[in-house]
Amino acid sequence: MRIGLAQINTIVGDLAGNRRRILDAYRTLVAAGAELVVFPELVVCGYPPRDLLFKKRFVTDVEQTAREIAAEIGAVPALIGYTEANMSGSGRAAFNSAAFCQSGKIIASARKCLLPTYDVFDEDRYFEPAAAPIVVKSLGQRIGITICEDIWTHAMISTRRLYNGAEPVKQLAAQRCDLMVNLSASPWNHGKGGVRHTLISDTAKQLGCPVVYVNAVGGNDELLFDGRSVVCNAHGDLLGGLAAFREQLQVVDLAATKPVIAPTYDQPDLADIYDGLVLGVRDYANKTGFKKALLGLSGGIDSALTAVIAAEALGAANVIGVSLPSVISSQHSRDDAAILAKNLGIEYHTLSIADVVAAGEQTLAPLFVGRPRDIAEENIQARARGLLLMAISNKFGALLLTTGNKSELAVGYCTLYGDMCGGLAVISDVFKTQVYALSRWINRSKEIIPASSIDKAPSAELRPDQTDQDSLPPYDLLDAILKGYVEEGLSRRDLVAAGFDAAIVNDVARKVDLNEYKRKQAAPGLKITPLAFGVGRRIPIVQKYVS
Repeated sequence: MRIGLAQINTIVGDLAGNRRRILDAYRTLVAAGAELVVFPELVVCGYPPRDLLFKKRFVTDVEQTAREIAAEIGAVPALIGYTEANMSGSGRAAFNSAAFCQSGKIIASARKCLLPTYDVFDEDRYFEPAAAPIVVKSLGQRIGITICEDIWTHAMISTRRLYNGAEPVKQLAAQRCDLMVNLSASPWNHGKGGVRHTLISDTAKQLGCPVVYVNAVGGNDELLFDGRSVVCNAHGDLLGGLAAFREQLQVVDLAATKPVIAPTYDQPDLADIYDGLVLGVRDYANKTGFKKALLGLSGGIDSALTAVIAAEALGAANVIGVSLPSVISSQHSRDDAAILAKNLGIEYHTLSIADVVAAGEQTLAPLFVGRPRDIAEENIQARARGLLLMAISNKFGALLLTTGNKSELAVGYCTLYGDMCGGLAVISDVFKTQVYALSRWINRSKEIIPASSIDKAPSAELRPDQTDQDSLPPYDLLDAILKGYVEEGLSRRDLVAAGFDAAIVNDVARKVDLNEYKRKQAAPGLKITPLAFGVGRRIPIVQKYVS
């Protein structure tokens, strides 16, 4: 049997556009010899639709679009993810479903059994779960249909405990399927690819039949979907592995002995992180209607990395870099910003903020009289930059990218309404140590980011001779503590017991806790780790718990 894998990039809520993409992919794969075409989870409406599901007509409109798609499906069947109204009169208003379409009709509808409600997922808020997966008889085959989380009950996956022992895969095993298909919209974080491959392989062995897994690809708000659709035979051997972070249409023969694997299906973490961030910027800009991006270039490594990603995502001609030096800015920082812009071939401007800062300080002088200079005056510089960058964004319709990293955002080493201004926080889930690693990886063949931007001591340059380490521990130490405290939920005592200095741990944890209010006002950021600030982390601003 020849399976058409339709790994396509849809836009949430773009029902007409998604319909065209689905039908174009279907026709292409049928022409290539597919006997069954499989699409990702909720492909008709895009994933995640979130509170669009509460709009009065949304589920009805998605269902109507699914019927319109089914009307165009011929003798070769297609499995298409959509939202289906719950007409039972009890439970939530919709099901997360997969339509089995053939000969102009929806022949059967499979409903998702396990509804994830953790991290970035809120499916129990919207959908009613099914009691069991269904098996469709077609093409002389018994085809079991599951949707994403339905197969995530493997012993290696901790979240399996959330479902009180319910295991749709075991339910299908009792029905002796000839093929199992999983429609998925599984967000990516680095290191996840190997887990998925193991999951699909072991599921095939458990069922004793081939497994087809088709995943969404693309960026939707903070979430990145990497594709990497997989086909395994009944022995768990890989028959097909599609591209990472790219749309791909591929026909895989279940009887094949030689696997068809995209070059990017399995690649190093740094390549994954880079490709994911590029896709995230490209999709966020394109799907929201921006043609150009804008950012401030400080001469430092964070803005340099962000500029490289933006130029790759949108093309150098569509990126504007602006240097905004103050009287404190060093000459080497100004030079590094200019060199980077030249290396990338982006539009570049220099605007001095000296007069803006002086005017602000002069205006505030009567109110600040008798008080020593401190962070209030330092932050005028950052906010002057934010003011000018937002003005440029308004004038030219360019998406302003913020350049702060996860380490800074965690401890509040950033200025509200200053360097936090913008529409998308590109590297806000990238630790500073990862920023260095990515920058060196980018320079692996030739120098794109100036070496001095990588080698010099990092500094916000808001006061003379300032460095980040005046206020923060060295970044390798800081990031190790943050990974434990923020991502792994370890307490201060846990971290001290692991060997970290108690005074440093307490200082870092205090900063993390105190700066939740800043993060709540930050631009949306692209999620690359298992736990990012933003949609997946819901710590109260007003709270007194100390762990």
